[in-house]
Amino acid sequence: MQVKVRGQGARRWITFGAIGFGALFLVVGLILAGVSVSFLANAERARGTVVSLEWRTDHSGPSRRTRVRDKSMAYPVVEFTSADGTRRTFRDSTGSNPPAYEEGERVEVLYRAASPEDARIDGFASLWLLPLVFGGIGLVVAGIGTAVALATRGRS
Repeated sequence: MQVKVRGQGARRWITFGAIGFGALFLVVGLILAGVSVSFLANAERARGTVVSLEWRTDHSGPSRRTRVRDKSMAYPVVEFTSADGTRRTFRDSTGSNPPAYEEGERVEVLYRAASPEDARIDGFASLWLLPLVFGGIGLVVAGIGTAVALATRGRS
């Protein structure tokens, strides 16, 4: 399928649309990185244990005990004791297939002292995956749009 773009005005709209889209994704990536940095700055640490893996076929559906090949993801369910001595359990927001953690595995948990229910596993994916995905897509798309704009600038 070929898309024919006629006229200099349409090319400019597409080019600057790509730059705007990329810049938006880059800003979202930076905001998410700032949220992770803020979380890390105020987080308490605790040792936790992966007590189970919750298999889910999508991010909003009910948990499943059976593994559906290549469609389900395992979310670690972690138990830890907060500084006030209360045992807490949470499901990490980052799932994977194959599972990144095994049942019984010891993990480092980060949580806010004021709200211990806001907890995450101290791992790359939990803290930095979304900022990198959004920021990376933003850089690539804005970079391509900028390169096209600079390359076609001399022709107009």
